[in-house]
Amino acid sequence: MPERNQELNGTTAQHAIVLGAGMAGLMAAKALLSHFQHVTLIERDTLPSEPDFRRGVPQAKHGHVLLFTGYQIIEQLFPGIHDEMTAANIPQIDWGQECTWLSIWGWLPQFKSHLKTHICSRIQLEWMVRQRLMASQNFTLLEHCQIDRLLTDEAGSKVTGVAIHQQDGPETQLKANLVVDTSGRNSLLPKWLQQTGHTAPTETAINSFLGYASRWYERPTGFEAKWKLLAIMAKPPEMKRGGMLFALEGDRLLLTLSGVNHDYPPTDDAGFLEFARSLRSPMIYEAIKDAKPISPIYPYHRTDNCWRHYETLDRFPEGIVVLGDAVCSFNPIYGQGMSTAALSVQLLDRMLKDYQRDRVGFSQKFQRKLAQMLKDPWLMATSEDFRWEGTEGGKPNLMTRLMHGYMDQVAKLALFDGDVYQTFAEVIHMVHSPSALMRPKIVMQVLQMMLQPDKVHLAAPQTPLEVGDKASC
Repeated sequence: MPERNQELNGTTAQHAIVLGAGMAGLMAAKALLSHFQHVTLIERDTLPSEPDFRRGVPQAKHGHVLLFTGYQIIEQLFPGIHDEMTAANIPQIDWGQECTWLSIWGWLPQFKSHLKTHICSRIQLEWMVRQRLMASQNFTLLEHCQIDRLLTDEAGSKVTGVAIHQQDGPETQLKANLVVDTSGRNSLLPKWLQQTGHTAPTETAINSFLGYASRWYERPTGFEAKWKLLAIMAKPPEMKRGGMLFALEGDRLLLTLSGVNHDYPPTDDAGFLEFARSLRSPMIYEAIKDAKPISPIYPYHRTDNCWRHYETLDRFPEGIVVLGDAVCSFNPIYGQGMSTAALSVQLLDRMLKDYQRDRVGFSQKFQRKLAQMLKDPWLMATSEDFRWEGTEGGKPNLMTRLMHGYMDQVAKLALFDGDVYQTFAEVIHMVHSPSALMRPKIVMQVLQMMLQPDKVHLAAPQTPLEVGDKASC
């Protein structure tokens, strides 16, 4: 262990520890550097020295979307990363103009918008953020390091650090004023809480049994497309299959195919291509049928929504908070994970500023405020999964069914009304909460369409439709 870490074993150092070096952990560590004299990030993997896959992030082999709000927060945490991505020739995308999207009800319009980000692979994004963090002062990264247990005071009411070991080395106790668990879906915090005399949180799990498979391709010579992301959605209840084709850095294409209720994409060459051909539009199949594969076909099936309800615990120890997938993980098909983690880090940063002097009860207050923030993305993900008959973990209640009906009408309006689609897109990118779609003007349009359907053209476009610039975007 680095010598400077030995100095942190005392209880007086203003020290924070982050568990897990995924995107949530990297962002959390950067935010904590504004509040603590030193931050240590602990990761069980050996991290690659260049953009590459690693064991602890199996989903990195698949398509990832960093929504506009998440992108903005990363730029705030790491000023100038946008310029670095531009200099590195990372593709940029206008989500209004360069995302060609076949929704449940038809092709959504395309026009210039303010929703602009870079679009790249998860491994590229994570590597660039990690390099930025590694250059920070008063920061230490401990790789291939296993966390054995939490350290607490005698009463077990306050976490004071973690016990760790590296490879086959001896256990080392690392003290801290705050521990942040961002260790993902496999977080051991429920077990650690029980070891310290606390109760493990209850869990809510909703599973539509979606599985996906991905493959990387060389961009064919002369390949031209107006899109940077081509998305063909499933259409409940009959069409369970969908796909997303990304144009990424390094002149590569990444295809992620998905199927709901156990209709998983095959992992053999012929079956994979046939699955792509079976989608609601042939556009993805036509784009990749003659492209050269440069990877195996990678499957992934762990896609349930899972919420560990730390916010409901009567007793929660001081000195530790948990965020990211370690507290609430979503069906990845909706692309909310990284941006929700970014919003969670933003909340932690704001609360640490507000509670600089007196942090009594801070951990429990944070978990409860975080739970309030998680309600919208959770509702968006699970309500969509409830559209499928085979979903387990509950059934849609009356409010969910009413929301489905209303949102279907909004989605139909979005096909033909640029203002509605703009708001719809901003909700998807977490710029606004879903309540923005309940604005009086939109509600009136929905009611008009429902009461006078003969006056509204509902025939969905059969091909992608560009509607030109939109000044209000």
